[in-house]
Amino acid sequence: MSGTTLAEVLAAARRRLAEAGIVDAAGDARTLLVGLLGLTPTSFITRGDQPLGEAERQTIDDALVRRIAREPVHRILGRRAFSRLDLVLSPETLEPRPDTEVLVDALVSHAERIVREMGGCRILDLGTGTGAICLALLDLVPVATGIGADLSVGALETARRNADINGIADRFETVESDWFAAVTGVFDIIVSNPPYIVSSVVETLDDEVRLHDPILALDGGDDGLDAYRVIAAGAGVHLKENGLVAYEIGYDQKDAVTAIMRESGFSRIDAIQDLGGNDRVLLFSKAAAL
Repeated sequence: MSGTTLAEVLAAARRRLAEAGIVDAAGDARTLLVGLLGLTPTSFITRGDQPLGEAERQTIDDALVRRIAREPVHRILGRRAFSRLDLVLSPETLEPRPDTEVLVDALVSHAERIVREMGGCRILDLGTGTGAICLALLDLVPVATGIGADLSVGALETARRNADINGIADRFETVESDWFAAVTGVFDIIVSNPPYIVSSVVETLDDEVRLHDPILALDGGDDGLDAYRVIAAGAGVHLKENGLVAYEIGYDQKDAVTAIMRESGFSRIDAIQDLGGNDRVLLFSKAAAL
């Protein structure tokens, strides 16, 4: 690692990543240094001429080697911001993406309405992973309670840790379950960001995804819709009257997922696009469409 000051180390890191073909070399270099050194945006600017110690430079060098090998920045840092939360990542969990915040934002007003009408709101997050969706909703709707279900024991451990880190552990439980298999009770909201990548496409994904996100959270079967079929079949039994089912979907899956849900007696009440203009979130109700 050439250079001794923070500014020099940043410039060198940016060059190394760019030469390795990293698309956002400048952004990745900055994010890595801020995270690894525990800096605020302000201190990152004001400490530019401050020398870094040998241990700090070695830590940065190690991280750059991992990034050049296409390990995602937030995997290297071990955590990622999501909504208002700070989430720990693990090998068993999908890295939460900003697009998934669209799903959270779409549900907040519904959860608040349910709290006003019913005095509470019970949420089931299927395939919870880091707990991102459920924990973000509990953070934004303080009266709500939730259960995160996942087939991966490691994911559930990560979700519980995130609940504790973010001060939500008293309103969040986990259950090891293959979708609804071990789930009991009924819920006001059932939400999921299930695996929806077509099996034959998984091996063509970018290295950052293919090599580092768990296959369990990616592979949606031959047509990418396996999880939606399972959830549609079981949701009615676990949904309160006038409850909601909400999904994140692939950009081209709106009509197919809507048809699957319609066959199980659900009406689509909303369809929301992400910031890129792609279909991203679908909301369904057992009641008539609003």
